[in-house]
Amino acid sequence: MLSEHEIERYSRHLILQNIGVEGQMKIKESKISIVGMGGLGSPAALYLAAAGVGKLGIADMDEVDISNLGRQIIHFTDDVGRLKVDSAEEKIKSINPNVDIDKYTRKLNSNNILDCLKDYDFVIDGTDNFSSKFLINDACVKLGKPYSHGGILRFTGQTMTILPGQSACYRCIFKTPPPPDAVPTCASAGVLGSVAGMLGTIQATEALKFLTDTGKLLKNCILHFDSGEMEFRKVNVKKNEKCTVCSKDAESIQLRDEEETVCEYKPEV
Repeated sequence: MLSEHEIERYSRHLILQNIGVEGQMKIKESKISIVGMGGLGSPAALYLAAAGVGKLGIADMDEVDISNLGRQIIHFTDDVGRLKVDSAEEKIKSINPNVDIDKYTRKLNSNNILDCLKDYDFVIDGTDNFSSKFLINDACVKLGKPYSHGGILRFTGQTMTILPGQSACYRCIFKTPPPPDAVPTCASAGVLGSVAGMLGTIQATEALKFLTDTGKLLKNCILHFDSGEMEFRKVNVKKNEKCTVCSKDAESIQLRDEEETVCEYKPEV
């Protein structure tokens, strides 16, 4: 049950017709993994903590760099040089001390990612490289874990929600990583900091919708937005019946580590 403090804290959720006490209890009992405490993971973690998610698993092996501060809003100036997961934990606890936190500082790869994700109800991909994005997709499909994909570049962002067994997966659409240097990085092409906030907040919203069975998820479609023109559009996609991952049974899916190409990107659709 919810305590008196929780009833007051989450009162705006409780009066929502499609959330209420039952929905808030589902949020409270949920466990969400956020891979990457950067531009996307920062706002996602803050809003999920504020919403009352019971446990957050936060994964990142990097330290806070001064160049992160323009978009990774969970990190402050005094955090430069700290591990991102330690910086993020402090801010999450400041927002909501009731949230349990598991921290992962090792690099995720094909040998350990299943153990890192298996205990969570929903996964948010906040990474900035193709190798991680494909690995997260393949692991989530193998585990049957729903997850939110996201990517940003310059003034644009895109996201889709993958429900293994029910929707197209990442490899249905983007079968393999692009060749090295084929796609610019944020470091070389830039990104408007607030775009990361827009995208990460959408990812957090998708997670909360999934947990409470509310609204329509971004499955079988990619939501793309151009903040320069402030235009949003959905691109419908289909499950590939010959997909090298989601067309197989779980035991047949072999995880592999793709060549690492750092990029936050806008793929063609």
